[in-house]
Amino acid sequence: MSTINPVQFLQQVRAEVAKVVWPTRREVLLTTVMVFILSALAATFFSLVDLAIRTGLHYIIGG
Repeated sequence: MSTINPVQFLQQVRAEVAKVVWPTRREVLLTTVMVFILSALAATFFSLVDLAIRTGLHYIIGG
C-alpha cells in the first residue's frame, strides 16, 4: 500500500472537486418541489389503500 503525501492528497481532492458539476439554483428548486409533490401523492395513495383495507376488514369481521 503506497503512502501519499498530505499535500498530494489535497491536490488530488481539489482536482476531483473541480470535476463536479454542481446543480443550478433552478435545478435544486425544481427537484425539491418534485420531491414534495411526489411525497404528497405517495402519502395520499397509501392513506387511501389503508382506508380501503380497513373498511374491507370492518365488513368482513363485522365489527
